[in-house]
Amino acid sequence: MLTIGQVATALGVTVRAIRHYHQRGLLPEPERDASGYRRYGADAIVALIRIRTLSDAGVPLARIEELMGASPEEFSAAVADIDSELRGRIRDLRRRRGRIAELAAGDALFLPQEVVVLLDRLRGLGLSPESVRTERDTWVLLAAQYPDQVPRWALQKRALFEDPAFQRLYLTADQAAGWDRDDPRLEALADEVNAFGGLRTPGTEDGAGPVGGAGPVLAVDALVTVTLMAAETGKPVPAWERLVELCRSRATPAARPS
Repeated sequence: MLTIGQVATALGVTVRAIRHYHQRGLLPEPERDASGYRRYGADAIVALIRIRTLSDAGVPLARIEELMGASPEEFSAAVADIDSELRGRIRDLRRRRGRIAELAAGDALFLPQEVVVLLDRLRGLGLSPESVRTERDTWVLLAAQYPDQVPRWALQKRALFEDPAFQRLYLTADQAAGWDRDDPRLEALADEVNAFGGLRTPGTEDGAGPVGGAGPVLAVDALVTVTLMAAETGKPVPAWERLVELCRSRATPAARPS
């Protein structure tokens, strides 16, 4: 026969917890011996192990109280139900862990691999973090609206960066984001854009991708695309907006959009 302190030590619980179980009616208080100590026998220890195990499994004390008075068959059935519930919680926790782990994947959490590769390409070229974020934010919106088309658009746009001339043009436009709207360099840049291909009309055979109602042409003129992207994501850049205006006004009749 053991004292309450010996039982607590043996089971890894506190004396206060055992007394709480007594108060809740989960465990009958044993009789005191001649010395005035309460002595716990094997039955009490078995009951305490059951209580502690159920409590550790998250079973409410009120439910444990019901189970302690259940028949062996009822207790076994209840334990099976608890085990099934725990398995479900484990599956849910594993799913949550998987989602948490995906956060480390960065852009891959919410964008197709083709777009992730494109963004990495832009970073590798030295595009500013602000412009990369603008690109990313717009691809997120596009992917939500046009999930089937986005991979193709991203591949088409990435192909443009195989041209060194286009790379230089894109990086210059990125730098232009920090220029004033009336900077004279924008006129020369607009002529470069027009010489490269100018503005194109969304919905052509070049692989246009709609954003709202004024979609950017993702496969032909990525410079203008990023300008429209900025406007669509609520981050307009005055110099870029002026650049688009200049491209349109300075384009030759053959190059003007229809």
